[in-house]
Amino acid sequence: MTRVKKGVNALKTRRNILKDVKGYRFRRSKTERAAYEAISHAGAYAFAHRRDKKGDFRRLWNVKINAGLRALDPKNSYSKFMGKMKKAGIALDRKALATLAEHNPKAFEAVVKKVA
Repeated sequence: MTRVKKGVNALKTRRNILKDVKGYRFRRSKTERAAYEAISHAGAYAFAHRRDKKGDFRRLWNVKINAGLRALDPKNSYSKFMGKMKKAGIALDRKALATLAEHNPKAFEAVVKKVA
């Protein structure tokens, strides 16, 4: 079997890694070892934070709904409202409710009255 040298592939890998870390600061953008470490961490954080983003938005929607409820009546609370909504059989999700509370308060008020 003939001997295969890996220079071309090694250079291609090195070039691609350094291309991926363009814009990183200091040693992370210049040396192969630090760049590889930076890329692997960045990938792990990106994966984890794509999952976290869903929870972040849900928390934001909860805050917007609660603010909309409190604007209508200070005694209203998010948790009691969601319980009543479930009992009333209204199947609006939190994203839609938050959008209504923020951009269309009259429609949100109609939903709240329907639930109460």
